[in-house]
Amino acid sequence: MRLALHWQILIGLALGLCAGLVLNRYGPAVREVAGDGLGAGVIDSVVRLNWLLGELFKRSLQFIAVPIIVLALILALGSLGDPKALGRVGLRTIAIFACTAFISVGLGLTLVNLIKPGSDRFISPEAREALLRETARPDAADMSSRAGKISGWDLVRDAMPTNPVRAMAEGDMIQVVVFTLMLGIGLSLLPRERTRPLYEALDALNEGFIMIVRGIMRTAPVGVFCLLVPIAATLGFHVLKSLGAYCLTVLLGLALIQFVLYPLVVKVFSPIPLRRFFRGIAQVQMVAFSSSSSAATLPVTIQNVRDRLGVPGDITGFVCAMGAKINMDGTALMQAVATVFLAQFYGMDLPLPAQASIVFTAVLSAIGTPGIPSGGMVMLIVVLRSVGVPAEGIALILAVDRVLDMCRTVVNVTGDAAVAVAVAGRSGTEQKM
Repeated sequence: MRLALHWQILIGLALGLCAGLVLNRYGPAVREVAGDGLGAGVIDSVVRLNWLLGELFKRSLQFIAVPIIVLALILALGSLGDPKALGRVGLRTIAIFACTAFISVGLGLTLVNLIKPGSDRFISPEAREALLRETARPDAADMSSRAGKISGWDLVRDAMPTNPVRAMAEGDMIQVVVFTLMLGIGLSLLPRERTRPLYEALDALNEGFIMIVRGIMRTAPVGVFCLLVPIAATLGFHVLKSLGAYCLTVLLGLALIQFVLYPLVVKVFSPIPLRRFFRGIAQVQMVAFSSSSSAATLPVTIQNVRDRLGVPGDITGFVCAMGAKINMDGTALMQAVATVFLAQFYGMDLPLPAQASIVFTAVLSAIGTPGIPSGGMVMLIVVLRSVGVPAEGIALILAVDRVLDMCRTVVNVTGDAAVAVAVAGRSGTEQKM
């Protein structure tokens, strides 16, 4: 029997993880015996080949993310038509996103204060001294210099694009969303007879991009395998030991969002059974885990929420496209946990008012995360500086953030799907399947 695609992707994830860990475990021994000979060259070639194929798969999703966002939002706004209907859907979407974001940050702060992963209970003096040496890493200094140019005022100002074409070319998603919202609202206010040909053309173009997504997804099992191999081969398990309590705190918070908060949103606002909901987004979660990018996963999110969960296309396009940029619950939780963890590590006592300010700063900085490598970590420095925690401490968690980033991306895309289902449920527009 032919396995369903999500099972094929899961097998690809498992095999990629196992292959990477084997290379991590036995690669150094082979290099020690072979030196710079054939054996070492073969191992390096295998890792590099998997990295290349994985990057090609991720880029194939990333290149289609911007046109998918633009088309989905314009068509969604055109389908909603009535400004009142648009206002209702928009307010519900933003309200649910805001509520889950603040709950997520509050949950993270609660867990990190209860567990205290940065205390002497979990980090020995020897491990603490070794970790302190990591703060001199050059990549952390580079992130700190980039974050020094960012302020809350800049985040608001930079949301308005000066050149929408450049925003699309650079993949600046928040500017793309703002531009598309303005254009879509403007088109929706024109007489329908004037815009009907344009909407028909855009709809055909959108279907063409959906066909491309379906073609790319046929290669997903191989793609996720290749994405996982170099990650597991590089990291292994040893990097998790000294920061295990921090990792478990973040993962526990993400699990509570994933399996308590979002199911509660679906249960309260929609009649869709939870089992059907999670089965419907299984492919989305696996692609998100391997790619670590909500934007790259967006085409798959839209396709599965629309086709497998039966949410109307206009609501799916609007909510998921907005969520890919402003719904960063997993990132916001991580920033809250990391900030208090580093304060504990440095022996700082953060008073209640300072921790309360983290709630708002983490939510805003998660929304403003730039589309650059390690963008979430750059914005974490903004949160650290807001409460006086040494920014160089970010080097302590860089090694484990790659794995945590994969997990919080799964949470972020699950939130997009949950809110789309909730908004459709409140509007009474679920499709029968």
